[in-house]
Amino acid sequence: MEKSIKSIRPFIGSQNFEISRSFYRDLGFEETVLDSKMSVFKTDEIAFYLQDAYVKDWIDNTMIFVEVDDVESYYSKLSALNLPEKYEGSKLSSIQYLDWGSECFLHDPSGILWHFGKFK
Repeated sequence: MEKSIKSIRPFIGSQNFEISRSFYRDLGFEETVLDSKMSVFKTDEIAFYLQDAYVKDWIDNTMIFVEVDDVESYYSKLSALNLPEKYEGSKLSSIQYLDWGSECFLHDPSGILWHFGKFK
């Protein structure tokens, strides 16, 4: 059977749904409200579902890797958003240069860890 995969959309939780919704809109995602406890956020070909659900062990172990063309440029754009100043719990970490490529890290207000990276 031949299949054609079109996308992958992880489901992530939030400690405070309204704060997380605002965070992701500020990050540049377009929100579509699905119901009072779930939205889908999209930008370009990337999409994910944000839920009004919080399980600490789940959130603390959620990581999402987003491949970008230029980590330095993307890091500059993230820095300019001042998200850690606007959202308690949010944290932007500097670029790491590794054997396989480079990446920077962004924690959302709930603790979800986003990796923005480029492979060599």
